[in-house]
Amino acid sequence: MPGNKFKTLDDIGDVASHRVLVRVDLNVPMADGVVTDDTRLRALIPTVTELADKGAKVLLLAHFGRPKGEPRPEFSLEQVVPALARILGREVSFLPGCAGQIMAEKTMKLPNGAICVLENTRFHPGEESNDSALVEQMAKLGDIYVNDAFSAAHRAHASTVGLAHALPAYAGRSMERELTALDKALGHPEHPVAAVVGGAKVSSKLDVLRQMVEQVDHLIIGGGMANTFLAARGVAVGKSLCEHDLADTANDILAAADRADCTVHLPYDVVVAKEFRANPPTRTVNVHEVAEDEMILDIGPAAVEALSDVLKTCKTLVWNGPLGAFETAPFDQATVALARTAAALTKEGQLLSVAGGGDTVAALHHAGVAEDFSFVSTAGGAFLEWMEGKPLPGVEALDQSE
Repeated sequence: MPGNKFKTLDDIGDVASHRVLVRVDLNVPMADGVVTDDTRLRALIPTVTELADKGAKVLLLAHFGRPKGEPRPEFSLEQVVPALARILGREVSFLPGCAGQIMAEKTMKLPNGAICVLENTRFHPGEESNDSALVEQMAKLGDIYVNDAFSAAHRAHASTVGLAHALPAYAGRSMERELTALDKALGHPEHPVAAVVGGAKVSSKLDVLRQMVEQVDHLIIGGGMANTFLAARGVAVGKSLCEHDLADTANDILAAADRADCTVHLPYDVVVAKEFRANPPTRTVNVHEVAEDEMILDIGPAAVEALSDVLKTCKTLVWNGPLGAFETAPFDQATVALARTAAALTKEGQLLSVAGGGDTVAALHHAGVAEDFSFVSTAGGAFLEWMEGKPLPGVEALDQSE
């Protein structure tokens, strides 16, 4: 968990001529052999350039897609090399393997300061099972291990956990920054703390909601899951997305919040429409005025204003999930408005704001404020499991390594 004692690049000592296996996230979206979003590639720049500048042989380990334990050309990491070389502004080579003596001999011949992408770790069936024999074969390629892929830290794989026990292990700059930010947000936060938890279904974030009511002062519930809580309180939500079978669970969470002195914020005005499409006829109504043939698709302006006032009283914010169907106008308005309030408070130094998850990152970019939050995590599953309070194997392994 965040807050653990882990070694960073500051503790690594002289790395000149040493082979450093760096676990990174190269699992980037591609179309026709071209990287369409290089956010994850940019995240590895600080660690890779620092090590290369110090004369290390930098060997990048990563998975790509789901090749199911066998070599498949469409999942080769060789196709990521041109984009990575462009972003780093340096030559990047490629080795068609990531384990074994032959590859180890090739890594030894690399010049100091070289940067080399190794082949997809998931081409080996032992990667996802953290097979000790594969770990041993991978470890032959390096002298030092650095994990710079928080986004894969929730996986107990050979390249995320096994190598951390097989070689001297350190956190890279991106991992270090992520863990420091997460620790400030929920590990040892400054109160009052608010959490925005949105998304379509309560069922996908039950553990997050249960954890948050124990840790935060204000829990703001948005998206489709807010409808489930409203329905549990006896509000008729028309034909809105709603998990009516989870009414008892929602009420249990509300009761737990009461016991923990956590204020749960549900919308009291909402934006409704009779059909879900871009720019349909809409109404903004009190939650008790939703017609049978209408669906709730966003939080209303009065609720957003009240939530903005809540954020102004807080010192820390954790955000995961949009407040409405933000991909479709005009149901992005609540998410954009509250995100801009959070960003303004952050810029003024009043709020530490940490956000994560794919939809959340997209929503903050859509609102034009992703750069203004204190920290935005590109991790999906790992960020969610961190919010659930679960130990992350890749982080635990760094903490336990000698």
